[in-house]
Amino acid sequence: MDVLVVDVGGTHVKILATGQTEKREFVSGPKLTARQMAAKVKRLARGWHYEVVSIGYPGPVMHDRVVAEPHNLGSGWVGFDFKRAFGRPVRVVNDAAMQALGSYKGGKMLFLGLGTGLGTALIVDGVIEPLEIGHLPYLKHTYEDYVSDQALERMGKKKWRKHVADVVKRLSSALEPDEVVIGGGNVRHLKELPPRCRAGDNANAFAGGFKLWEKAGPSARRRTPARRAASVRDRAG
Repeated sequence: MDVLVVDVGGTHVKILATGQTEKREFVSGPKLTARQMAAKVKRLARGWHYEVVSIGYPGPVMHDRVVAEPHNLGSGWVGFDFKRAFGRPVRVVNDAAMQALGSYKGGKMLFLGLGTGLGTALIVDGVIEPLEIGHLPYLKHTYEDYVSDQALERMGKKKWRKHVADVVKRLSSALEPDEVVIGGGNVRHLKELPPRCRAGDNANAFAGGFKLWEKAGPSARRRTPARRAASVRDRAG
C-alpha cells in the first residue's frame, strides 16, 4: 500500500510518499488553516502515487479527528474532513505520537519532541499514548514555556539546556520509562544527552506515518503495527 505521510509543524509542513527518497515541504505559520494545508499538500505531492494518507497533527486527536485548534497555526482544524479533502482514507494522529512510533524499539519509551512547542508521547509494549504534558504547570508557567523555540531564543542555549535536563529528569521520575527519545529539530542544540536518553530524528515521523498502515510485524504483545495504530487512534487525545 502506498502511503503519503504529512508532518504538520508550526513552521513547516513536510511530506513524503512510499518509494520516494526526498521529502518536500512548505512554510506553515500562524495563519495556515486545515483547508489550506490540504490544498497545498495535494499540489506539492503531484506526481507521487499514494492510496492512503497519514497526518501528524500538533495537538489532540481522537478517532482520526482533531479535537482542539493548534497553538501555532491558523483555525478551522477541528471537525475538518481530511478524508473528503484528500479523496482517500486518512489516519490522523498527534505529531509527537507519529514520530514516537517511528522511533520505537520496544519496552516502555517516553518521547519528547523539542521544537516549536513540546511534543510528548508514551509507548508501552507497542501501545502508544499521546500526551499533552507540554501545557501542564511547570515553575512559573508551563513545561513548553521553558523548552520551546521561544524559550531557546529568549533565555539562550545554556539556560535552555538546564531546563531541558530538568524536564527530562522530572518526567522520567514520574513515568519511569526504559528509555527517553528526545526528538524534534532542537535536539541538535543539546551538547550531551541525559542518562538513558537517545536522540531522535524528524525523519522518524515519516517512518511512524508509514507504520500506521502496516498490516504485520513483531511486537512485545504480539500486536501487529495495524493494531498498534488502532490503539493510537482509540487512545489519542
